[in-house]
Amino acid sequence: MRARLNRALITAAAVTISLCGCGSRGGIGALPTGDMQTASSFVTHLSSSGGDSVIQHVVIIIQENRTMDNLFYGYPKADTQSYGYNEENQKIPLEPVGLQVLWDEPHDLGAFIKDCNGTGKLPGTDCRMNGFDWGGWSCGEKSSEPPCPNANPPYSYVPHQETKPYFAMAQQYVLADKMFASNLDLSSFVAHQYLVAAQADSTVNYPIGQWGCEGGTGDTIDTLSKERVVSKYGIPACLNYTTLGDELDKAKLSWRYYASVDNTSGGLWSAYQAVKHIYYGPDWKNDVINPQTKFFSDVKKGKLPVVTWITPTCANSDHSGCGAKTGPSWVASLVNAIGKSNYWDSTAIFVLWDDGGGWYDHVPPPYSKYNYDGFGMRVPLLVISAYAKQNYISSVQYEFGSILKFIEQRFGLPTMFANDKDANSPEEDCFDFSQSPRKFTPIPAEYNQGYFLRQPPDPRPVDTE
Repeated sequence: MRARLNRALITAAAVTISLCGCGSRGGIGALPTGDMQTASSFVTHLSSSGGDSVIQHVVIIIQENRTMDNLFYGYPKADTQSYGYNEENQKIPLEPVGLQVLWDEPHDLGAFIKDCNGTGKLPGTDCRMNGFDWGGWSCGEKSSEPPCPNANPPYSYVPHQETKPYFAMAQQYVLADKMFASNLDLSSFVAHQYLVAAQADSTVNYPIGQWGCEGGTGDTIDTLSKERVVSKYGIPACLNYTTLGDELDKAKLSWRYYASVDNTSGGLWSAYQAVKHIYYGPDWKNDVINPQTKFFSDVKKGKLPVVTWITPTCANSDHSGCGAKTGPSWVASLVNAIGKSNYWDSTAIFVLWDDGGGWYDHVPPPYSKYNYDGFGMRVPLLVISAYAKQNYISSVQYEFGSILKFIEQRFGLPTMFANDKDANSPEEDCFDFSQSPRKFTPIPAEYNQGYFLRQPPDPRPVDTE
């Protein structure tokens, strides 16, 4: 059956190319157009990757700083918990705290180790998950700070009224409740590197200045040894290793990374800004796109690449301290743009949060023998596709490398590091490719695409040392 489907798909693609060079809804979906990828190279990679996949496009939507317990509190059949414990073994009920808070939780290596409160030989291992009340949050401790909403701010969840779009996506598609950040240090800088390269060159925490190569050699970042000992400001925050973008370039497959302009909140979340040969090479001009809202027009024009990353602005990120609640609507607008396009039947969408942000979660991170950096806090993962299972909870253990592995297997690309090589791919448990593609149902949200197209630039820097 697999072989027959393989041949059928390649034949269908070849016929489509020879007739008009364009795609159609259903079947193999919409072929990439224009300068994004040649049709012949698409057929080659469809064949080499196994050919039974109808997925031609993967979109990775990256949000900020939420745990599973915090964002999907009480979701039916998902592993969430309504309470936690502190170090004195006192039970603390989780209380509702909205997305619009003007304060933030500590999130770096030191915060992770304190939150974890582990008993293992290495810091941050064998976590008891009862140290979240240690303090450090930016509310209530100074007269200039906003008041804290309760006595234990990390032990909170987002009210369901604000997370309706996320719950709607989970109800229609897949919610994974065993997804862990690939890095233990609660650092967005490191997390975003793992999402493009499956590693971060042993870096930890945040650069001392601008996030990436534009800061020059004086802009450095900590490094972490295999014993998890920090070398303060060990190397420049301008790294140089193989990324998924490089693998896609070599295979003549298209990619784009949508972010804000340099040195803004989104710029700080722009992973390729810290990869030397990308930042100083043609990819920076051709494949790193700003502002993020250009994604809407690219989809409308038929220019969705094979792989897409989309990062938010501060306002649309779900990040504590940004004082906004538009994140769920932002994600819904992106999903709706794909769902209403000719790309729906050929696209897999992964929505994830880059780190736990200091919010409580009751599931301890597993230990990774392959990676000095270990796993970080559990974060939500939504898997959205015409072929995704419906209202399904996937409890397979995933990490950021799982998404990269899915892409590598789909398009016949080599693995880059231990994290993508050894990770579990979402393909087996989250998708059902034997089913006919499901019709897209728009995700209801408070703010629509027009709102985000009119939204003013958001230059607020967050997540800096």
